[in-house]
Amino acid sequence: MIEKGDKKIIRGWVMYDWANSVYPLIISSAIFPILYETQTSVKDPITKTTIFDTVSVLGMEFKNTEFYAYLICLSYIVVAMLSPVLSGIADAGGKRKLFMQFFCYLGATSSGLLYFFHADRCSVEGGPFYIDWSILALFFGSIGFWASLVYYNSYLPEIAEPKDHDKISARGFSMGYLGSSILLIIVLILTVFTKAIPIRFAFPLVSLWWISFATYSFIRLPKSTATTKVEGNIILKGYREVYKVWQEIKLNIPLKRYLFSFFMFNMAVQTIMVMAVAFANKEVRGIKQQDLIISILIIQFIGILGAYLLSKVSSKIGNLKSIGISIVIWIGLCLGVYYLVYEPWQFFIAAAVVGLVMGGIQSLSRSTYSKLLPETKDLTSYFSFYDLAEKIGLAVGTLTFGLIEGYLNIRTSILALVIFFFIGLVILLFIPKTSNLQHETTN
Repeated sequence: MIEKGDKKIIRGWVMYDWANSVYPLIISSAIFPILYETQTSVKDPITKTTIFDTVSVLGMEFKNTEFYAYLICLSYIVVAMLSPVLSGIADAGGKRKLFMQFFCYLGATSSGLLYFFHADRCSVEGGPFYIDWSILALFFGSIGFWASLVYYNSYLPEIAEPKDHDKISARGFSMGYLGSSILLIIVLILTVFTKAIPIRFAFPLVSLWWISFATYSFIRLPKSTATTKVEGNIILKGYREVYKVWQEIKLNIPLKRYLFSFFMFNMAVQTIMVMAVAFANKEVRGIKQQDLIISILIIQFIGILGAYLLSKVSSKIGNLKSIGISIVIWIGLCLGVYYLVYEPWQFFIAAAVVGLVMGGIQSLSRSTYSKLLPETKDLTSYFSFYDLAEKIGLAVGTLTFGLIEGYLNIRTSILALVIFFFIGLVILLFIPKTSNLQHETTN
C-alpha cells in the first residue's frame, strides 16, 4: 500500500513532468515543426510568406501541415486503441510502472531518431517535396509520449490526498515548463548562437534528457499492486477490466459528464498547441524563426504562472468554475487570433494569453478528474478513460484542422475550434457539484 503524501514519491512523480515535457516543447512545438516547415515549403524571399508547401507521401500529395496533422492524428488513434487494453492489463497484473517505462523509452528513443529526418524536392520541375520513412520517428515518438502519461497520471490519486491534487498537479506542469525551457535555451545556445552543433542534435538531446531524468522518477515511484491474478488471455483480461470500469463510470454522473466536457475543450487546447507554429509560419507576415522560438518561450514561462494561478483560483471558487473561466478565455483567444493576428507583435500577445491559460487548464483538468474518481484499485484503468477521451479528442481535433485547411485555409481551422470549446463549456455547466470539487480552504 502506497502512503499518500510521501514527499520522496511526490518528488519522483513531479520529476517525470520535468523529464518528458521536452517532447511537447522541442519536438511538438518548437524545433521539429520549424525544421519540418523549412524542409517542406518555399517562401517568398521578400514577404516570407509560404508560396509552395506540397508534400508527397506514398504517392499521395498533401499540404505539408495537412499531412502533419493527419500523422499526429493517427498516432493519437493508436494510443486511444491501445491504452485502455494495456491499462487493464497493467492494473490486473501490477505492471503500471513497467508499462510507463516502456512507453517512456519508446518516445525518447524515437525523438532521438528524428535526427535522421529529411525531405527532398522531387526532381520534376515544380514537383512536391518527398517525405520518406524517417517521419515515422515522429509517429512513434508521439505514441510513446502520450501512452506513458496514462500510467503517470494514474499515480496522482494514489500518492496524494484529494485536497492536494490541484497543488501537486500544478507543481508537475510548472516543473515541466521550466525544465523543457531550460533544455530549449541550451539547444538555442549550442545551435543558433554559438553554432557549436547542427540543429538536428536537438533531437538526441531530447532523448538523453528525457531518459536521464525519468530514471530518477522510476527509482522513486513504487510498483503497483496486482488487483487480480492474471490468468489465460491477458488481452481479453485487459478488455474485461476496461469494460468493468466503463460500467462504473456510466453510473457516476459527475465523472461521466466531466469526461465528455474534457473531450471537447481539451481537443481544442491540444490542437492549438500542435498546430500553432504551422499557423504562424503561414499566416503571420514576416515572422522569423527566432520570433517563433521567442513566442514559445513566452508560452512556457507564463505557463508556469498560469498553472499556479488557476490552482489558487480553484481553491477559492472551485474546480469547475475555474475551468469554465479558462474556456471562456480560450474562446476569446481563438476569435482574436482569427480576426486580428497578422503581425509578429500580435502573435506575441496571443502567445502570452495562451501561456496564461494553457498551463492552468491542463493542470486543473488532470487534478479535477482525479478528485472525481471513486475509491478503487483500478486507477490505471480509470485514467485510461481520461486518456481515451483526450486521445480521441486530439485525433478529431487534428483531423478537423487538417481537413479544413485542405479544403479552405489554416485560419478557418482556428475559427472552427471555437465550436469545440463552446460545447465543452455547455457540458461543464451541467456537471453536478461534489464535495471534492468545492473550493478548499487548506492547501
